[in-house]
Amino acid sequence: MGSCKEVVNRVEQHLSKYFPNAFTGKANDWVIYLYCDNLGYVQARKIERHIKRMKSKKFIENLARYPEIMDKLIALYQT
Repeated sequence: MGSCKEVVNRVEQHLSKYFPNAFTGKANDWVIYLYCDNLGYVQARKIERHIKRMKSKKFIENLARYPEIMDKLIALYQT
């Protein structure tokens, strides 16, 4: 999970082991599970932190299943 401006390039970096000593370099199965466009960097990081603090696989699955959850997070962390 992360936030960046060029999401496709970032996934390609992970898959190509561009950062071989980083935590992300240990996995080979990176896929884009959920994508949210047009967020500011600060807002995206706050939403990312919120999701990680939930520590819930079910919550992450529900983000993709129920778009209104992401809409509420976007509203909650308006910059």
